[in-house]
Amino acid sequence: MGKTSGGRAILPAQSLQTLIDVVHSQGYRLIGPTLEDNAIVYDDLENVENLPLGISDRQSPGNYRLEDDPSAGYFAHVVGPHSWKRFLFPAAQKLWSATRVDQGFSIQTPEDETKLAFIGVRACEIKALQMQDRVFSQGPFTDNGYGEKRQNCLIIAVNCSRAADTCFCSSMDAGPRVTEGFDLALTELQQGRHDFLIETGSANGEALLKELVTRKAEDQDFAEADAQLAATEASIQRRMPSNIPEVLERHLQDEHWQTIESRCLNCSNCTLVCPTCFCSTVEDTTDLTGQHAERWRYWDSCFNTDFSYIHGGSIRQSGAARYRQWITHKLSYWHKQFGTSGCTGCGRCITWCPVGIDITEEAATFCEIDKRS
Repeated sequence: MGKTSGGRAILPAQSLQTLIDVVHSQGYRLIGPTLEDNAIVYDDLENVENLPLGISDRQSPGNYRLEDDPSAGYFAHVVGPHSWKRFLFPAAQKLWSATRVDQGFSIQTPEDETKLAFIGVRACEIKALQMQDRVFSQGPFTDNGYGEKRQNCLIIAVNCSRAADTCFCSSMDAGPRVTEGFDLALTELQQGRHDFLIETGSANGEALLKELVTRKAEDQDFAEADAQLAATEASIQRRMPSNIPEVLERHLQDEHWQTIESRCLNCSNCTLVCPTCFCSTVEDTTDLTGQHAERWRYWDSCFNTDFSYIHGGSIRQSGAARYRQWITHKLSYWHKQFGTSGCTGCGRCITWCPVGIDITEEAATFCEIDKRS
């Protein structure tokens, strides 16, 4: 084995720590999947032992469980309750602070020069990052803090070796194979051995690969990776109807919204776990002396009654109206606003809904209603 000049190569699993060490040596804060509170979450990674080796998950509407599986690799799990947006668009973020001085106020804007590296990013999550880019960086109004973090972000993606029961990324053109938006992409191969097929997707990825001791990828490696991804895609049963944007627009007043309301708890779980939702609120605080003030931005949700509060009342007072706002914005109006759907098919909203409301099932129901009308 030797150092690879670029393109594709095989990294033995026992050399995965080397990849982690090289990323740290380049000044990145490395974040990846790890086990906490009986869930796979994203947190700081210092060494390979932090990764959930030998752990798989089972997901269904309203249900998430981890399982010990000695045959499972480092990335045998599917997506959990966290999404990468929590590091680029934090749930609580100080926008600025002001301190009284002799002549008015001195304004301080927080600066964070930490370079972020994400490992274990799935295809649906890269799609979500690209959607967030449209919201925060590519429109007429930009979020400088987001843009700076995203520009310096290193993406080490992972092709999915299995799909959860709640996944529907293939019908959203968002997986399970990683095709763009990455620096390095890993495919975990476990047929009688434990290796990673590495593919580069950028100049940064090429440079990183040169620092690793690898071997040349052979035809059988590519064949195994392709077969694994084909099996993963074939296992995905859920689908999002392609005509759902137009269907929802035609049925904004349908009585089925009340049927959904009878089940929905308005807990906002679906928006909190969603990798693309970006609703927020701003809060100003002042200390008791009046000498210091701060402005903070917090995640919010269209399921909260106060979110649509304007001049003495909430526009969307019923649960039906709030669910309709979420699903129509996500699946219909995003197309007009950002040129794409706001959904990547990750399935988190299905898994983490306490009552198991299935967005694909509701979409299919509206399509049936549309056929009958």
